[in-house]
Amino acid sequence: MAKQANGEKSKTGIKVIIVGAGFGGLTAAIECVRQGHYPVIYESFPSLKILGDIITFGPNAGRIFYRWENGSIAAKMRRISIDLQYYGFNIHKYDTGEVVINQKTPPRDKTSPMFNGHRGELHEIVFEYAKTIGVEINLGQRVEKYWENEGEAGIQLENGTKVEGDLVVGSDGVRSKARTLVLGYEDKPKSSGYAVWRAWFPNTDMMADPETRQFCENGDTFNGWIGPDVHFLFSTLKGGSDCCWVLTHRDEHDIDESWSFPGYLKDVQKVLEGWDPMCWKIVSKTPEDKLVDWKLVYRDPLPNWVSGYGNAPGHGRICLLGDAAHPFLPTSAQGATQALEDGVTLAVLLRQAGKNNVRGALRAYQDIRYERVKAVQKTGETTRDRWHNTDWEKVKKDPTRIQFPREDWIFKFDAEKHVEEAGEEAVKNAAASFA
Repeated sequence: MAKQANGEKSKTGIKVIIVGAGFGGLTAAIECVRQGHYPVIYESFPSLKILGDIITFGPNAGRIFYRWENGSIAAKMRRISIDLQYYGFNIHKYDTGEVVINQKTPPRDKTSPMFNGHRGELHEIVFEYAKTIGVEINLGQRVEKYWENEGEAGIQLENGTKVEGDLVVGSDGVRSKARTLVLGYEDKPKSSGYAVWRAWFPNTDMMADPETRQFCENGDTFNGWIGPDVHFLFSTLKGGSDCCWVLTHRDEHDIDESWSFPGYLKDVQKVLEGWDPMCWKIVSKTPEDKLVDWKLVYRDPLPNWVSGYGNAPGHGRICLLGDAAHPFLPTSAQGATQALEDGVTLAVLLRQAGKNNVRGALRAYQDIRYERVKAVQKTGETTRDRWHNTDWEKVKKDPTRIQFPREDWIFKFDAEKHVEEAGEEAVKNAAASFA
């Protein structure tokens, strides 16, 4: 028998079809179980793979994780995440290498922890938890079509199987098929004008070099070098055994076909010319097969996340969640966290609206989330531009100008509390719009 999810409510009879088993889709499913709905996930990948590199979850995500199993899921995530309580974040000037400021890590609050860890390893914890509470996850199932009518919505799989439910959640990432259906046209990604090289690798070669050993032999570390139109972030994790770096730089590559490619060390070396030699020393220890060249895509804020809303065609039973609705730049450090907030908000609204008013719940979901997400999205650009256009004379007088922003309106937000307070009014307003 499936374990009961923390705080589970009485059954609503609402069947939620979720396309995509990333963090957003899994969280939506877990929260649907907690709110008494019946979620079913369909994912095109045939098996769970521990892929990727570093991912960040802010305290506003930690608050969500902490509510699962009385904090035990968050505790598992904490054990494999970076621990910077003593080290903080050293921010260096790009050319001299001097540490301009050490940004202290805020005191840890176990009810709203912050996580930086390996995307695949953290994802595995959430995936396994979803299974233990009875979420049905169908892997290797590619969705060919979405459909809906006044009374139900569903999907058709590649093998021809038709699946019906009360609503469909398109949590299928930046290449979302659901997005085209919801909008009524194809919203093509644009180049953001930037790309990142990123890598995750063991510390073997770092430890062999006396100059780089310092980053691995005394626990977890986090260092950033900030320069004109480039920034380089380097972390060691798991007590210094694993190394991870990302380098953001100008890149106008055509992204029609793909935006992820194998990376080449010689290209990174060119960008780091004139920089603190330590940056190249670190990068040169990277096995080239671990290096990814990832073009950062940009999308204008979508006018609608819900079918049948505004100018969108349809019957109001299909919605977008996470990257499918709102892709983020890495400098926001909030992309995955905002997908979690989406999932919590949607699940609570479905309970408040009830099975007979699913369409009202979905409209209320967009109404409650839209402006907040748009504002958080913007921080990705403002942080990047602040770093890439640093006025070093001003920083000399006030080094805090270059710190990574930790804003209360983002971090102290409690998605569940907010929707519990604002949801019923939003559902009522949404219902009035059908009249």
